[in-house]
Amino acid sequence: MSQITFGTDGWRAIIAEDFTFANVERVAAAVARYVIETYGGNGKTRPVLVGYDTRFLADKFALRTAQTLISMGVPARLVDRDVPTPVIANATIMEPTGGAIQLTASHNPPEYCGMKYIMHHAGPATNEITERILFHLRPDETFGDLSHIEVPRFDPRPAYMQKIKDRIDLEKIRAAKLNVAVECLYSTCRGYLDLALKDNGVNVHVLHDWRDPLFGGFMPEPKPEFLTELSQVVQREKLAAGLATDGDADRFGVIDDQGNYLSPNMLLSLLTRHLVKNRGMKGLVVRTVATTHVLDRLCELYGLEIEETPVGFKYIGELQRQKDVLLGGEESGGFSFKGHIPEKDGIMANLMLVEMLAYEKKPLSQIWLDLVKETGTEFAYRRRDLKLTAENQKRLVEHMLAKPFDTIGHTRVSRVGRLDGLKFYMEDGSWILFRPSGTEPLVRLYYEARTVERVEQLKRDFDESVERVVSDLGARLLAVH
Repeated sequence: MSQITFGTDGWRAIIAEDFTFANVERVAAAVARYVIETYGGNGKTRPVLVGYDTRFLADKFALRTAQTLISMGVPARLVDRDVPTPVIANATIMEPTGGAIQLTASHNPPEYCGMKYIMHHAGPATNEITERILFHLRPDETFGDLSHIEVPRFDPRPAYMQKIKDRIDLEKIRAAKLNVAVECLYSTCRGYLDLALKDNGVNVHVLHDWRDPLFGGFMPEPKPEFLTELSQVVQREKLAAGLATDGDADRFGVIDDQGNYLSPNMLLSLLTRHLVKNRGMKGLVVRTVATTHVLDRLCELYGLEIEETPVGFKYIGELQRQKDVLLGGEESGGFSFKGHIPEKDGIMANLMLVEMLAYEKKPLSQIWLDLVKETGTEFAYRRRDLKLTAENQKRLVEHMLAKPFDTIGHTRVSRVGRLDGLKFYMEDGSWILFRPSGTEPLVRLYYEARTVERVEQLKRDFDESVERVVSDLGARLLAVH
């Protein structure tokens, strides 16, 4: 059996190489054992919900998953069409369930598929739970013909659309009479984000709202390079914004009225400001170590507390369940807020942004400039990846952990955080995160400062220091991007 490991958001692998029907059955069986173990006598009566995205064979993998669960004595229900991850997550709390399994590889390239276990409270599985599932994985387990097992279907859409009505000020949106574009990227958000807007008086220009397992030859990721058509439409039609989600609609990306891409860091800052300024809400702001400190500045201004977590929305989701969290976010596009599920939701994030436009009655580009003026800081954030061999990555990380820099360029490091990788807090308020990937021979680097000039200098100084260490170790970089 090929190696099955769970990363920050489930197990992902290339279809027909490691992601096979045999391995899907083994993972489904391991989840079944976990559900029975966790819920005791009720384990065999609590249903596990099964969903899938628009990837090649995802619907077939999902059916096999449900059939395997039933063969193990765990009731299962399968969605009636491809479904966003936040929608299947929301369905887990509409009744007592044993959680859900979503067949998705999120924003990964088309050749990938994946399996993600969602807990009964709608949050992603924590490390302890995925370790327990892996404990129940049996390498040599095989299953016979499961095709005779009938699987009941269900529609999670009505409950989620009701959640939108409960959480978003649709009356305000209707009154604003906005014009926007929605880039579905051939993904699961079609019939959710676009229809929620259309049904509430928004004129919507929809792009790519059909299933294509190849995602138009690109990646289903709302990054600038994949949103060029959306940007062109916004500018040509003079729209208020362009909205997009990733393949399973749990991440989001936005184009402003000028056709410019707003990064998740910028959007999280805007939404925090909106919730406090326009909604009058309070609470803890939670961000990952790699997420912008503009959020920290906003919290200073608004008298809010902020808490930092390791990378991965599961850490944010756990805090949502334990504390009075106003907003949780990560730089890769994850967002949730008070009163919503402890799982990232790109559909709700986009709707919240439209709600902000309705409240502000200003162009999105101007709202961003207002935030910059209010915080007194430019948005100066950079990131890049260093690709090494697995052995050289290990050697570099071990060296850095043992001997972290105490100065970078001509600036002293005031503190080194070790929550997730190494985070260098500089005396001037800038910071750098050195974080090894847990799934690839990569080191991810993040940089932020108060000005663009400063962040570029910081990046040059740190990169030179790291490259000297790599050279001294007798290693070499395979790629920098």
